[in-house]
Amino acid sequence: QVQLAESGGGLVQPGGSLRLSCAASGSMSSISVMSWYRQAPGKQRELVAAITSGGTTNYADSVKGRFTISRDSAKSTVYLQMNSLKPEDTARYYCNARRTLDGVTIRDYWGQGIQVTVSL
Repeated sequence: QVQLAESGGGLVQPGGSLRLSCAASGSMSSISVMSWYRQAPGKQRELVAAITSGGTTNYADSVKGRFTISRDSAKSTVYLQMNSLKPEDTARYYCNARRTLDGVTIRDYWGQGIQVTVSL
């Protein structure tokens, strides 16, 4: 089992910055990818950014150049630095940990999510 706890959300003005943190606990063996997803009201959950165990990163086109995903393996924590925030970034952000075996997804773990609101 893996437990994920997000922190760092809140209200920020357009153009501002926030850093989300996701602290993981439990058995991290075979966790190959850590990701951030978001879901706005009335919309589907979408991938924002991901980082593999090897350090490869991937971003949604809408956040490239503005968001940065990183991790501190010693602390089992993943971060999402969000700069130049826009109102359309408003959503509930979820941390995800994916356990795989030979490239096949065995299980996805999710945090409770944290609200990010970008507004004047």
